[in-house]
Amino acid sequence: MGIGGGIALLVIGAILSFGVSDVIEGVDLTVIGYICMGAGALALVLVLALSSRRARTSHREVVVERHDDRLPPPAA
Repeated sequence: MGIGGGIALLVIGAILSFGVSDVIEGVDLTVIGYICMGAGALALVLVLALSSRRARTSHREVVVERHDDRLPPPAA
């Protein structure tokens, strides 16, 4: 989902919770907005946690040199 998706859910949830005053029978837009804001906050926390975990990994390059016994060693 990424950071953009989490921010989008937060914005959509805030608009539904605080900005919409329409009434739809059987649907509470305020609760749906709070659910969207919670999902957006959870997405942001997960993305930040996973990206910080990925940034802490280290990579090591191993170079293996093979010398054939039949050939003289390379000149330095």
